[in-house]
Amino acid sequence: MNITIEDLNSVPVEKQKIEIVERKGVGHPDSIADGLAESVSRALSREYLQNFGYILHHNTDECQIVGGQSEPEFGGGVILSPAYILLVGRATAVYEKRRLPIRAIAVRAAHEYLEKNFRNLDADTDIIIDCKIGEGSYDLRSVYDPRKMLANDTSIGVGYAPFTETERLTLQMERYINIDMRNKYKEIGEDVKVMSSRIGNEISITVAMAMVDRYIPDADHYISVKEEVAEQLLDFASRHTDRDVKLQINTADDVEKNVFYLTVTGLSMENGDDGSVGRGNRLNGLITPNRPASMEAPAGKNPVTHVGKLYNITAGRIAQDIVRNYEVEEVYVKMLSQIGRPVVDPLSVGISVVGGKVDSGVEEIVRENLEKIPQIKDDILAGRISVF
Repeated sequence: MNITIEDLNSVPVEKQKIEIVERKGVGHPDSIADGLAESVSRALSREYLQNFGYILHHNTDECQIVGGQSEPEFGGGVILSPAYILLVGRATAVYEKRRLPIRAIAVRAAHEYLEKNFRNLDADTDIIIDCKIGEGSYDLRSVYDPRKMLANDTSIGVGYAPFTETERLTLQMERYINIDMRNKYKEIGEDVKVMSSRIGNEISITVAMAMVDRYIPDADHYISVKEEVAEQLLDFASRHTDRDVKLQINTADDVEKNVFYLTVTGLSMENGDDGSVGRGNRLNGLITPNRPASMEAPAGKNPVTHVGKLYNITAGRIAQDIVRNYEVEEVYVKMLSQIGRPVVDPLSVGISVVGGKVDSGVEEIVRENLEKIPQIKDDILAGRISVF
């Protein structure tokens, strides 16, 4: 195995003057596309296991959301034209002379995902689900063997550790809004985005937060909720950083022009906002331009042989294990596969260390994590791993 370890002569992100971090919440159109693609892959995986004992070849990592049209207003508006969701990908439909209804499975999984995650969306009337999933090419299907686990792509996985304070705050704040605060304020929709910019020791946070019109009778109520939420988010931030924090919510609002971020469903896809798989968060849940990243979209890729998913997960785990075992400021891990080569035997693994020293024990950390790759599918199907 080709493992390369190097000292990286660079300024740790935590010490850089400028850092930008973004988190798109579960209701952002790009995240919805990721969530749908992943839910379809998991549903197909469970069907394959139940019927054949193996997860068969599939990749459902293409999903397009075409925004609909709505007319929100205080007290409750209407959906004029439903959003359109197109499920695309490749999946095994026939195996051992048995045929599975892959498109029906995919549509059902997508419908269930929408019902489960978006409480103000009527999955029967507010969206249209279309499915064009077909069978894959012969060459890719011939490489796939769930027992041999040969990589079905030549691709890159990237991971790093640890998170900076700004990265942790951005991730935690979106989760705080979408889990804790949304339970307290029914006016908040699931479409939340947090954009953080740190310059020196000052963090500026911009929150885009869809508001649900039926729970907001007038502009005064909207403004009151927004002010309360801003105050609580600043308090939340003060518990996670000693840096100065400035925060603004829904900065496009214009009271004089009666412009507010109102939605009928709590989702911007209802009114012209489109979404695509892979255009949102990386596998660790963040968009981090200060960090190297793979352009792979892990959501929807099969959890057995597709390194676009497996290597991004594994690279992150290797980086975290190194940080736990060595006194270093940062670690970056880059893993390269080769199509047809066993996924547990990458073509190369590159370890870059910033601000510290490691020894040959790192190679053992790499090997231990590679040996665990076959178990990743179990964690994914059990919902223990999020890929966006």
